[in-house]
Amino acid sequence: MLNTESTIYHEEIVEPDLRKSTLGRTSAWMLLLFIGVIWGLTFSLAKIAAQGGAHPLGINFWQSLIGAVFLILWSFGTRQKIPMKRNNIVFYMACGLLGSIIPGVLFFYAASRVSPGVLSITVATVPLLTFAAAAMFGIEKVRVGRVLGVVFGVLSIILLVGPEESLPDPTVVPWVLAALVAAVCYSAENLIVALRMPTNVSPFMVAGGMFIAASLIMTPAVIVTGTFTPLPWPWGASEWAIVGMATLSVTAYSLFIFLIAHAGPVFASQTAYVVTFSGVFWGVLIFDEQHSTWIWASLVVMLGALALVTPHRNEDIRLP
Repeated sequence: MLNTESTIYHEEIVEPDLRKSTLGRTSAWMLLLFIGVIWGLTFSLAKIAAQGGAHPLGINFWQSLIGAVFLILWSFGTRQKIPMKRNNIVFYMACGLLGSIIPGVLFFYAASRVSPGVLSITVATVPLLTFAAAAMFGIEKVRVGRVLGVVFGVLSIILLVGPEESLPDPTVVPWVLAALVAAVCYSAENLIVALRMPTNVSPFMVAGGMFIAASLIMTPAVIVTGTFTPLPWPWGASEWAIVGMATLSVTAYSLFIFLIAHAGPVFASQTAYVVTFSGVFWGVLIFDEQHSTWIWASLVVMLGALALVTPHRNEDIRLP
């Protein structure tokens, strides 16, 4: 679906001065808000696609293929080849499985049953889980504030699935947990990127290789299982949602990398707040969702958790 994590930085981070940057402070904030808003919209588009009858495997296939085409065209346009050595291919396959196929299928299954607002809260656990795993492996410094952020994240999920009055239908709890498993997969992929990322690739190349690997795996999978989802013209709501979701996800990721390069990773990491909040907002706007007090409390606690985990200047950081 989406994965707004980047890599772990072990050295001191020197943030660009936005007053002197060619991007500018106002432009940087506008770009950050734009990225967060369109990324948040993908939750609602996923629900539209799933409710329209598209099979989760078919949706995942198209997202992988469209992402691969987009990033291959980018590599040609910038004359940067995606390395295809043996260690690169193994790395891309691992990222494709953990960063696209497994979490994507779980997420799209959950999308037809869980509201976009709730999905946006569950995906917000990715930076929390990533920090927890990185701390366990000794590649992140354990800081009290971030540990407290993880605790707040756990509390947010408890508020989400614990009270009977929280979700409109208690039977969807397993699907909320499935979305959380997807977040675990995204976090595992982030850890692999941090520990095993080849030295001859950039984040864009990682994304391109990941989508190519996912497309190659998903192609025979949808054929064998009979779950291929055609996109016949004229497109209906489901087809537009699939293409729109894939396009927005790749665009947001590309702009996110651009923002890191021009405004710094600490500034770019604040995108996580906008993605989470806008995911809830789009659900209310498109589906007229009415959330319980427990879900709103879960959202507030999760935003607090993100604030605690988000790195500050001159820290070893994990980008949300």
